[in-house]
Amino acid sequence: MKVPASFRIEALSAVHDRSQFQSGAATLDKYFREQASQDIKRRIATCFVAIGLETQTVAGYYTLSAAGVSLNDMSPEIAKKLPRYPVVPAVLLGRLAVDRRYHGMGLGGVLLGDALMRTARAELGVFAMVVDATDEAAQRFYERYGFTLLPGETRRLCLPISTALRAMPVRPAPRP
Repeated sequence: MKVPASFRIEALSAVHDRSQFQSGAATLDKYFREQASQDIKRRIATCFVAIGLETQTVAGYYTLSAAGVSLNDMSPEIAKKLPRYPVVPAVLLGRLAVDRRYHGMGLGGVLLGDALMRTARAELGVFAMVVDATDEAAQRFYERYGFTLLPGETRRLCLPISTALRAMPVRPAPRP
């Protein structure tokens, strides 16, 4: 998943105007306008934004934070391939939203791909990306990209990073 030529993705900073962002999901919009900067300062999450090159407006965003998934919460097929640690390291894709003006352009998939690539390039052990889908439409979105429900969960999905990388057309540079 490559960023379309009309967008760039970068870390959220004070230069980005968040006041006009409207994804259609009030909780995601409110978080982005009122809470994202505080979470960054407190090192609770990182936030990345897609900026329209022509308009310099925020077209979408996502957040990442550290997480762990109990080995017992993994599917048996995945768990049997892992060491018997009680918790498996993961990254939480806490929020992902696209401004209404950019819906239908594939930007959500591009943002997800960018989040997966950043996670894969991180110089720490991360087995999987975890996401809590807000509704059925969000769940279907993540399932299209290979995420599967964790056993016993209604909306928490998981995607092993190695699985995501095999499916991606562009691979991160190998670590030295």
